[in-house]
Amino acid sequence: MNIQAPSSIATRVDVAHADMANAIRFLAIDAVEKARSGHPGMPMGMADVATVLFSRFLKFDPADPAWPDRDRFVLSAGHGSMLLYALLHLTGYEAVTSDQLKAFRQWGSNTPGHPEYGHTPGVETTTGPLGQGIATAVGMALAERLLNARFGDDVVDHHTYVIAGDGCLMEGLSQEAISLAGHLRLKRLVVLFDDNRISIDGATSLSCSDDQLARFQASGWSTCRIDGHDPEAIAAAIERARSNDRPSLIACRTVIGFGAPNRQGSEKAHGAPLGADEIAKTRAALNWPYQPFEIPEHIAAQWRRIGARGQAARRSWIERTRRQHSDARSPFHDALNRKLPRHYGDAMDRLLERFARERPGIATRQASQLVIDAIAEALPNLLGGSADLTHSNLTCAKTQRPVRPESFAGDYLHYGVREHAMAAAMNGIALHGGFIPYGGTFLTFADYSRPAIRLAALMGIRVIHVMTHDSIGLGEDGPTHQPVEHLAALRAIPGLLVFRPADAVETAEAWDCALRAETNPSVLCLSRQALPAFRHAAGNANQVAYGAYVVVEPMDGRDVTLIATGSEVAIALKAAELLLEQDKVRAAVVSAPCFDLFRRQSHDYRAAVLGRVPRIGVEAAVEGDWARWLGDGGEVFGMTGFGASAPAEVLYREFGITAGAVAAAARRSLARSAMAAGDA
Repeated sequence: MNIQAPSSIATRVDVAHADMANAIRFLAIDAVEKARSGHPGMPMGMADVATVLFSRFLKFDPADPAWPDRDRFVLSAGHGSMLLYALLHLTGYEAVTSDQLKAFRQWGSNTPGHPEYGHTPGVETTTGPLGQGIATAVGMALAERLLNARFGDDVVDHHTYVIAGDGCLMEGLSQEAISLAGHLRLKRLVVLFDDNRISIDGATSLSCSDDQLARFQASGWSTCRIDGHDPEAIAAAIERARSNDRPSLIACRTVIGFGAPNRQGSEKAHGAPLGADEIAKTRAALNWPYQPFEIPEHIAAQWRRIGARGQAARRSWIERTRRQHSDARSPFHDALNRKLPRHYGDAMDRLLERFARERPGIATRQASQLVIDAIAEALPNLLGGSADLTHSNLTCAKTQRPVRPESFAGDYLHYGVREHAMAAAMNGIALHGGFIPYGGTFLTFADYSRPAIRLAALMGIRVIHVMTHDSIGLGEDGPTHQPVEHLAALRAIPGLLVFRPADAVETAEAWDCALRAETNPSVLCLSRQALPAFRHAAGNANQVAYGAYVVVEPMDGRDVTLIATGSEVAIALKAAELLLEQDKVRAAVVSAPCFDLFRRQSHDYRAAVLGRVPRIGVEAAVEGDWARWLGDGGEVFGMTGFGASAPAEVLYREFGITAGAVAAAARRSLARSAMAAGDA
């Protein structure tokens, strides 16, 4: 059976399929051998599938790796990265040269051990932690459908293809992701399952007896099983999947380490170089009599023609977008533009002025809802959602409409109780382009989302997590829902902006920072309980953007500095009043909504904010890295264990996080400082 590719991506077939696939196999074998580390088995096993996909179906152009209407290819089984690097090299991506393949896994190369977004052109997302790729791809496929509903087939018409392995499907995240994709009927999503029945420990039967096809079918997917080494069967299955009305799983029965006489079909082919003797035998078995990294010219030329094929499709797409009326063209390009429109700035300014004027004493989650309401119409590419906590997180604007399987014109996603899939899908939406995604859950459930949040930070993408119920202040739900260690854990992730605003103005400013952070994900940690307003004026400068700033500066100098975040800023302000009234102690109060942004400020600015006097920290959480900001002799008031079930005011009292206790700590700190000065 000869499957013809669409005319827009047709190509001559001058070289045998086996030779095309073997070029991938031996580049992977040779690179892993030279690096003396890596995973040759998966690239060897899936080379036939990848050859058919790239040569007959995938719409891409190496001359413009970021072309918006390209197909997305996600290697969820990221340990097999040499499969992808070989394909990028063979099809003509300039940054992936033969020398780069020879530098696989080495310092400074474009070919790291696992694919990294932003590091290697042609890599759509960072993968390696199993399951992340398939879940991220769900977000990409979702973004494609959402943009298509807005702008039509002429400008948005592409597929998302995934290669996933047994490990990807064992991870719990995969179930969340395939359930969401099946529910939304994401018909442009095709998963090619490397069904080799091998994991690191040995046969998958040691740990798993799932019927993967039945599992996907139960979630609303189309499924089939094929011989993953039969190019015509592969092509026929992909062709059927492309015309499906739902997402598709193609289980490709493959042999890991295909062609290696003593390693194929075994876990021994998975994660180690084959060795010189086995490589020589593999060359003989597959009739590949070429030197390491050598690709015969006729095979290389055929791969280059495949890479060049997409130029015509890309130029046609550019011409179609140019022919669009400006009323349609401008919103499309605006959606792909990372910059915020002027209308957004005007809407935010009006809201800040309102908050400063009215000084609402509301929970910061309520303030966040008012922010979303104010900016939603000014940001048509703002895409909201929640993991089944919309009415608790307060994440849906009045103007937002739900996304449904039959309607992708909406701008709010009901992710269901799938926190991890929500976080990973938002990564995919951000990577795809066209939207600024945000999603809500409780802060204590950040643990469910953390692996995807970490990858967002590693990739440097704008994703906003709205995490409410941020402390023991949530009250009676008790310690299972009261986050105490989560702030410290999230702050430990490099590049992640963790905001804990203390009133409505700070909440709006935190949102503004998150929206302007084009290369950072953000977490907004918001209170369930109402908090008093303390900002008298919004002003022109975004104070939260400094990370920490002085709220109260005594006129005649300070004796002590009280530093707090979120709901504890009000406690620090009350403690400062007590110190002045009872002891004539002059306390400066600093609000520190984002330590990462504060760390970026100049040394002089940080010194001016912190002062050269004793410092007390106040935060209803474990200490984390507070000591960095408090210096020698500083003391932090927070949690040393889990919370309890009781009203919020009782919990703060019982755990000793009160204005009186903070004032007492300040007195102790001043006494110690005076004693030390006397000893000196």
